Amino acid sequence: MDKMADVLGRVGAWCGQNKYLSAIKNAFQNFMPLTIAGAVGVLWCNVLVNADTGLGMFFKPIMILDFLNPAFQAINFCTISCITVGITLGIAQEIGVWNMTAEKAGYIPGLVGLAAWLSVTNTSHVVKGAKEAFTGIASNELGATGLFTGMIIGILSVELFCFFEKQDALKIKMPDQVPPGVARAFEVLIPATLTLIVTSCIGSACYHLTGLYLNDVIKNGIQGPLGSIGATIPGVLVIYLLLGLFWLVGIHGANMLAAVKESLFTPLALENVEAFSKGQTPKNVINMYFLQMCGEFSGAGATLGLVVAILIFSKRDDNKAIASLSLVPGLFNINETVIFGIPLVLNPILGIPFVITPLINIVIGYILTIIGFCPVACLTVPWTTPPIIFGFLATGASIFGAITQAILIVVSIVIYTPFLISYEKYQNKQAANI
Repeated sequence: MDKMADVLGRVGAWCGQNKYLSAIKNAFQNFMPLTIAGAVGVLWCNVLVNADTGLGMFFKPIMILDFLNPAFQAINFCTISCITVGITLGIAQEIGVWNMTAEKAGYIPGLVGLAAWLSVTNTSHVVKGAKEAFTGIASNELGATGLFTGMIIGILSVELFCFFEKQDALKIKMPDQVPPGVARAFEVLIPATLTLIVTSCIGSACYHLTGLYLNDVIKNGIQGPLGSIGATIPGVLVIYLLLGLFWLVGIHGANMLAAVKESLFTPLALENVEAFSKGQTPKNVINMYFLQMCGEFSGAGATLGLVVAILIFSKRDDNKAIASLSLVPGLFNINETVIFGIPLVLNPILGIPFVITPLINIVIGYILTIIGFCPVACLTVPWTTPPIIFGFLATGASIFGAITQAILIVVSIVIYTPFLISYEKYQNKQAANI
C-alpha cells in the first residue's frame, strides 16, 4: 500500500502541476454554468413545451408558452452549440496566465487563442443552388465536433504567442506618457500578428495538402480514434480504476483525471444534446452524463451505498455517527465526510468496494442502456443534483433513467455491506487489543 501510495502520489503531483491539464480542467469547469443554462433551454423546448415529444403531448395548456421556445433555443445555441468558442478562449487564457501572470496577460491570450482558432476554421460555404459563397462558421465546428481543434489550437497558439512576446526585438516600445493599456497593446502587436500569420498558414497548408480543413483532419485523425478508444467499457473502467486508486491514497482523483475525462467524454455528451434537441435519438451510450449518472452519483466510490449500509447494518456508534453526518451531503454528491471520516483513505478493507463499486455500476448501467431499458443520457444536469432525480433529468426526463439509478444505489449497498461487516469485525478486534 505504501509503494502504491508513493507511485500514485508522484503521478498526482505531476498532473496537478501540468499546466495543459490544469488549463483544460479549468476551462471546462468555468464553462459549466453556461452548459447547464443550455441544458435548461433543451429541457424547455424538448421536454416541457413540446407537443410532439414533451409534456405538451399530455397537457395541452402548457403549449400556450411555446412563444418562448425561440428564446430558449437561442440559449441552447449560444452555450452548448457554441462550446468550442468558450473552451478555446478559456484554455488560451489559462495558458497565458500560467506563462505571463494574470496582471501581465490581461485578456490578450484568450483573444489570441480564439482568433487563431478562427484563422484555421472554414468560413466560406457554398449552398447548392446559390450564386456565390457566404461567410460563416458551420454549427458542427462551433459545437462538439470542433472541440479538439479548439483545444489544440488554443494551447499551441498561446504558447507561440508567449514565445514571441518574450523577444524584446518584437516589442514596440511606447513613451512613458502613453497610458499603460495602450502601451501594452502595442507591445504585443507584433507577437499577436506573427502568431496569427503562423496559424493561418498552417490552416491554409493543411487544406492545400489534404483537401481538408484542419478541423476535419483533427476530427478524423485524433478526436475520432480517441473517442472510439475512450468510449468503450475497458477504456472507461481503466479511468475509473485510476480515479478510485488516487482517492485511496488521499489524492483528489476527480481533479487528477478531469482533463482526460472532459476531453474524451464531453464531446460525445454534447453530440447527444444536439441530437436530442433536434428530436433525434442520441447514439453515444458512454458519455460524460452517463458516467456522472452511473459512476459518480453521491461522489467518488458511490459511497451512498456505504452510508446506507452503515445506517442499516452497522453495530458501531462511531460509524453510525459519521454516516448520519454524511447522508445529506452525499445526496448532493459531496462525500469527503465519509471518505476521510470512516476513513476510506488507505483502508485495505473498505477500499476494495470503494474502487470496484463504480466499475460494476458503470457496467450495469451500460447493459441497461444498450438493451433499451434506460434511455441514453443526453442532458447536462448540475453535479450536485441528488441521485434518481439526476437520472430522470439526464435521460431527458425519463422515469427509466430514475429507476436505473435506483437500481445502482441498491447494487452499491449490496456490494458495500459484506465489506462493512468485515471492517467492523476488524475494528472490534483492534479495540479489544487496546
